[in-house]
Amino acid sequence: MKEEVLNTKEIVEYQKDSIVSKMLINKVLGSVTLFAFDEKQKLSEHTAPFDALVQVLDGEAEISISGKKYLLKQGDFIIIPANKPHAVKSVKKFKMILTMIKS
Repeated sequence: MKEEVLNTKEIVEYQKDSIVSKMLINKVLGSVTLFAFDEKQKLSEHTAPFDALVQVLDGEAEISISGKKYLLKQGDFIIIPANKPHAVKSVKKFKMILTMIKS
């Protein structure tokens, strides 16, 4: 991997009725993935064995963790603890960075 300046508008673009993702870093101890959700798209409830940090770069999202709903807007972030059921739904189209820590 080399150093370079990247822009979220160029890496993933919104696509109608879709969720687009691009893995930026994938290492043994963690990963960083950029997502673009069109309006009304969602990831249904699931769990992950690792802690995750979700940072909203653009738009608005509803993230539920163990049944509690959180509304996140541009600039907000939330930590999703390992093994907690969670879901992601776009309120408006939005982009996020998902950082998974695998330790």
